[in-house]
Amino acid sequence: MSDEPIVALEIGTSKVCAMVGEAHRDDSIMITGVGRCASFGVRKGVITDLGEVGKRVTKAIQEAEESADIEIGKACLVISGGHIQGLINRGNVPVPDADRDIGDEDIDSVMRIAKAVNLPHDRAIMHTITQKFYVDGHGGVVNPRGMKGNVLALDMLILHGLANLMANAVKVAQNVGVEIVDVAFGGLCSALATLTREQKECGALQIDLGGGATSYMAYADSAIALAGSFAVGGDHVTSDIAQGLSLSINRAETLKQESGSALVDPESQDRTVTVPEEVGFLRNTVTLHDLNTIIHARTEELLQLIRGELDKRNLLHSMGAGVVLTGGGARLKGVEALAERVFGMPCSVGRPRNVSGATSMYEGPEYAALVGMIRYAARSAQRPVRRGALGGILDRLFGGLY
Repeated sequence: MSDEPIVALEIGTSKVCAMVGEAHRDDSIMITGVGRCASFGVRKGVITDLGEVGKRVTKAIQEAEESADIEIGKACLVISGGHIQGLINRGNVPVPDADRDIGDEDIDSVMRIAKAVNLPHDRAIMHTITQKFYVDGHGGVVNPRGMKGNVLALDMLILHGLANLMANAVKVAQNVGVEIVDVAFGGLCSALATLTREQKECGALQIDLGGGATSYMAYADSAIALAGSFAVGGDHVTSDIAQGLSLSINRAETLKQESGSALVDPESQDRTVTVPEEVGFLRNTVTLHDLNTIIHARTEELLQLIRGELDKRNLLHSMGAGVVLTGGGARLKGVEALAERVFGMPCSVGRPRNVSGATSMYEGPEYAALVGMIRYAARSAQRPVRRGALGGILDRLFGGLY
C-alpha cells in the first residue's frame, strides 16, 4: 500500500472534484473519500475566474476531507482542455562502433534527441512517451539493448499544452492552500483507470467526453500511438439545444440528460416533451426528433474529428479492442451506438477497474480520470523529477507508466 493517501483533483467545466484513494501493490485502489461540486469560472476546460474556481476547489477539498477523515494539503492535478496536443518526433543516433552492441548509452542518447523538440515559447511539455525503436530502419523493436546495428532511432509521443493555462490550474489550488505535487493529462488518466493490459495490446481507442473538452488516447502495437484533445464537449451540445429550441441552458441540460439521445429515431416525429415556463422563457413543447437531431449532429461531428486524426495515421485497423467511452458524456443515451457507426467497431462505456470502496464514489465513467490520476501518481511516486517548467511538474519522462 502507498505510504499515505493520494488526492486527485479535477477542475472541469462541469464539475470540480477531489478524490482520496490508497494504492496497493497489486495496482488496485481503495477510494476512501470524494468531494464534488458544480463548476463555475471554467469554460472549455480553461479557467476564466481564479477566485470563483478557488471557492469550488475549497468546497470539494473540504468534502473529501470529511468523507476520508484526513487533512488535505497536497494533491495531484488532472489537466484537460482543447489546448493539449500531441506530436510524434523521431530521434536518430549512429552507433559508432560496428563491433559493439547497442547499450544503455545509445538508448539514453536517442531518447534525449527524440524529446528535444522546438515548441512555441507559450507551450510546455506534459508527457514524453516512448513509442517504438528502430534498428537500421527496421521497426517494431521493443528493447534494442544488446542488438547489433549502425543506426538507432526512436519515435517519441510528446504531449504539450499552453503553459499559462496549466500554470493557472496549478495556481488556483495553491491559492487555497493545496500544493500540487504532480499533474497528468486527463485522457491518459482515464485510460489508466479503465483499459486492461489486454485491451492495450490488442489496440484500443479511449475517448473521454467531458463538459468543455474531449480527450482521446489511441493504443496500437502495445503502445500509445496517438493522443490529443478538442475544445468540444457536452456543454456545446447543451448550448446547441438551448439555441435551437429557444430554451435556457439549465432546461436544455435537463432535457438532454432526461430525454435526449445521440441517435435519431425516425418514429419520434410525433413524440413531444413539454418544457415548463421560466423567467425569460415561455412554456414550450419540443419534439424528440428535433431534440435528438441537434444532439446527433454535434456528437457525430466530434467523433468524426477524432476519426479524422486516426485516419491520418492509418490507425483504425489496429484498434482490435474497439472504443471505450468515459467522462460524463458517456452517459448520453445512444452515444455507444453512434460511436460504433462512426468508427466501425464495437464500443462500450468504460468504468474504473480494480477499485474498491463505496460504490457510489467511483462506479461512473465520469470518475475515470480521477481514479486514473491516483493510479498514475502511485506508479510515478518513485520516479526522479527533472527540474524544468513549473518547478519540474510539467516536464517529466515517465516511461513504463502507461
